[in-house]
Amino acid sequence: MASAAADPLLPGEGSGRRLGFLPSNIRLKTSVWSELGGAVGDLGTYIPIVLALSLASHLDLGTTLIFTALYNFATGLLFGIPMPVQPMKSIAAVALSSAHLTVPQIMSAGLAVAAVLLFLGATGLMTCIYRLLPLPVVRGVQLSQGLSFAFTAVKYVRYVQDFSRSSSASTAVARPLLGLDGLVLALAALLFIILATGSGDDEDVSSDGTPRRRRSCSRVPAALIVFALGLVLCFVRDPSILQGLRFGPAPLRLVGITWDDFKIGFWEGAVPQLPLSVLNSVIAVCKLSSDLFPERAELSPARVSVSVGLMNFVGCWFGAMPCCHGAGGLAGQYRFGGRSGASVVFLAIGKLALGLVFGNSFVTILGQFPIGILGVMLLFSGIELAMASRDMGTKEESFVMLICAGVSLTGSSAALGFISGIVLYLLLRLRDVDYQALAGRWGSDRRRTGNKVGDDEDA
Repeated sequence: MASAAADPLLPGEGSGRRLGFLPSNIRLKTSVWSELGGAVGDLGTYIPIVLALSLASHLDLGTTLIFTALYNFATGLLFGIPMPVQPMKSIAAVALSSAHLTVPQIMSAGLAVAAVLLFLGATGLMTCIYRLLPLPVVRGVQLSQGLSFAFTAVKYVRYVQDFSRSSSASTAVARPLLGLDGLVLALAALLFIILATGSGDDEDVSSDGTPRRRRSCSRVPAALIVFALGLVLCFVRDPSILQGLRFGPAPLRLVGITWDDFKIGFWEGAVPQLPLSVLNSVIAVCKLSSDLFPERAELSPARVSVSVGLMNFVGCWFGAMPCCHGAGGLAGQYRFGGRSGASVVFLAIGKLALGLVFGNSFVTILGQFPIGILGVMLLFSGIELAMASRDMGTKEESFVMLICAGVSLTGSSAALGFISGIVLYLLLRLRDVDYQALAGRWGSDRRRTGNKVGDDEDA
């Protein structure tokens, strides 16, 4: 892989239009509506996880909204691309499983992951890992994550969900055909997004390969319209949620973490999260950003790693959900129109307003959001991420990628798939070694050494 040649925290000077209320170094690459559509592109992943943790583990949603808004604003300003801020999925999965981590233990896991990533980034080890990793293995991780999102999205659409137990707790009850969260509504949202955005290309291409003018429907901010419809349906489905709203932000409190909390959080939450954070939150994000934004300087893995570490060292002490960057979130925001840091800055403004106005009571609104619509949004994010793996040029590269992805999916472990991909890649490289030539060269060297020793003895 290519090294990070330029400082990624200083966005490029590329062309673009500037809005007066945005920082001077954030320029729109497309329209405001397109960036607004991209802003909600990763909420299909974000909402189910934070909603499940708020309901089942008593995570403070207001605090999480405020801190993730600050993270979004900082990453949009510093990276200049729609860099996502996503909950750490493995920690969330453990917290919602039978282990059922408490809030201090969840925060301990986040702090432990943050410490490791901060160390890897600050020492430059993360950049070394990025340079050494074979591209087919990275593509395998991306493919497995994308397909995993797509499979989860289909479950969201087909079956009723119970987020009070898990962010992916599909029940055996099929989603009703009609209704305000029915199958017809989800399919209508799916068809609308396809008609508006097509396959997600920036421009339509004619049969002879030449670009042509985009259709007028391609300018529609499909994801924003679908998400706004979902918010309206929250109040239609249960008008009484207005009575449960409380105005004002949640008070900030330091989370009391004991040594026992840290030990449990580290072993139960941080250990399974670390491989996913390194692979998907840093390595895959950097590679995907270079694919989606080839005109920009490649992101530095070290700086992305430090970014994740600093975010959690700030927010976890106050009870904000441990977060990272994610390739799926970046793919989703790009898929729905995000092309610059303005996209996540708009998202930050929305999160901050909701966190300050409604605080933790906003969970009553999210609890009524149509899950089928979230599934449709998540489906497009997953497909966009999986399609990044389409550049494998040889059968051997595709073989490594598919083995890595298959093991990751069937074993439910990105780390297991990664190890399998690395071992397979090394075995294939061993097959390319010309052992006969090596043996001949070794024998020739031995003979020369023996002749030199004999000449020395004669002398």
